[in-house]
Amino acid sequence: MLSRYRSLRDAGVLGLNRRNGDYILKFNPRRLYPLVDDKLQTKRLALQAGIAVPELYGVIETQHDIRRLPEIVRDRPEFALKPSHGSAGDGIVVVAGRSAGRYRTISGALLDDEFLSHHLSNAINGQFSLGGVPDVVIVEYMVRFSALFERISFQGVPDVRVIVFRGFPVMSMVRLPTRGSHGKANLHQGAVGAGIDIANGVTLDGVLGTQVVTHHPDTSNAIAGLQIPDWDTILDISARSYELTGLGYIGVDIVLDRDLGPLVLELNARPGLAIQIANRQGLLRRLQLCEQRADFSASPAQRIEFAKREFSHPVGPIMEPAEMTVDAA
Repeated sequence: MLSRYRSLRDAGVLGLNRRNGDYILKFNPRRLYPLVDDKLQTKRLALQAGIAVPELYGVIETQHDIRRLPEIVRDRPEFALKPSHGSAGDGIVVVAGRSAGRYRTISGALLDDEFLSHHLSNAINGQFSLGGVPDVVIVEYMVRFSALFERISFQGVPDVRVIVFRGFPVMSMVRLPTRGSHGKANLHQGAVGAGIDIANGVTLDGVLGTQVVTHHPDTSNAIAGLQIPDWDTILDISARSYELTGLGYIGVDIVLDRDLGPLVLELNARPGLAIQIANRQGLLRRLQLCEQRADFSASPAQRIEFAKREFSHPVGPIMEPAEMTVDAA
């Protein structure tokens, strides 16, 4: 076991304890957490900074407000409902159309007003929020994912996660929904994670659990070699998120809308470590390289150039997913 931990350390794998102590605790002041834990506050911050986000249609803040939903979405056949303090996609309902007076979700399920009212009531009461605290629900634009992803995604909206350290994009992946993940872009629920070369925005092979996959399990199309469009814009948004929040270690989640381009979904002050498995490389090596060589007074454009130059894939040994653990100290 000791030799295995040495191997992981030598490969630069960042473990949970070290992530928490050396990066989150050190670079993410607790007083700034509300800026990212509250999706509504994040959306308003991004808009002030000129960063594109899904359009806000309305906010359901109280039980009394629930009756306003039909009015808010009267001219919006498609929309998304999101608990402002939700996590891992819990409580999100995406409506893709109407049928016989009911709401049709992206999976084809039909929901009536009574179901949505009950769902909104539970969300406001905190059923889906971090810590079970009372919440509000955002009513917003339904992202129409880029046709680029139709061949390697099942139903849901893929998203791009970028880990940003003190303004430097250090590692990225795209999360691809599957039938097993019920259309959610969540690796722990069965989505495919595919690393992205920071230097050029081209996808690598995917990982499903602890297995390397070269093709999407539902569509059978190849995952690697896909050029992510607007890659420079994605990196620019990610780098600027440091100035936006003041948080030094964050995950930036971005979707590619087929009409609007890159949109920020949310920011995360405690991004998970599975991105290392998706890239089959350790994150610690890149973080340490930043600390040793980076100019933290550089502009966002200069930080992006540094990332492209230093983190072109690969920058370290390629490991098999089964060899990696993200829970080690």
